[in-house]
Amino acid sequence: MVYNTVMLHKNLRTVFRKYISGELKLERWQKIGIFMLLIVFAGFFGWVYEFIFYYFNGGMKKFYMQGGNFLPWINIYAIGTILIILTTRKFRKYPWMVFLISVITTGLLEFVAGWLVFKIGNGTRYWDYNTEILNFGNIEGLVCLRSVLFFGVSALFLTYVVIPITIWLSKKMTRRTFLTFTIILFTLVMVDEIYNILASKFFDWPDAIDFYESLKLEYWVK
Repeated sequence: MVYNTVMLHKNLRTVFRKYISGELKLERWQKIGIFMLLIVFAGFFGWVYEFIFYYFNGGMKKFYMQGGNFLPWINIYAIGTILIILTTRKFRKYPWMVFLISVITTGLLEFVAGWLVFKIGNGTRYWDYNTEILNFGNIEGLVCLRSVLFFGVSALFLTYVVIPITIWLSKKMTRRTFLTFTIILFTLVMVDEIYNILASKFFDWPDAIDFYESLKLEYWVK
């Protein structure tokens, strides 16, 4: 047991060191599987964060549903994760750079996405910092300092904890097991996303928000 624990830590340290230095070599199937796993994790992480935050924001009296999917997954966090990975991959040796770049990148993503939804949707808001606690640095309800600082800290967690662990998993599992696991999770999320964004609108079917509201569950912003 002790030997296995020591080897686990040693393997993780090796993966982490090579990942940070840029020496790590991955096969294509590993990159694909890791990408899909990170997409699933990011959306789930964002859902958990918002589920907890809006409980406190609402005075700790009840829980609010968030996102527009049946599964606990929010797409903008997955998009933000992709942007963070792309914009910080050359700066992994410098956590402060990863943090700063992530704050700027996610802040721009949040503002632009919120502005587009507001304009295209004739005043629709998926979030509104005007109505929330800790909304210092609030700009038109679309972005605030608290949110981007949280995204910056989350980027550090993603870069220095989550990604190395997913790489390690891809090395510990067989190719078939790892890809089967990640493809199933990714497919479930994407089917859910496509249904709610496209199919439900095109065929006028009930979407996730309709379903959860039928169960008397509330959304903080709709």
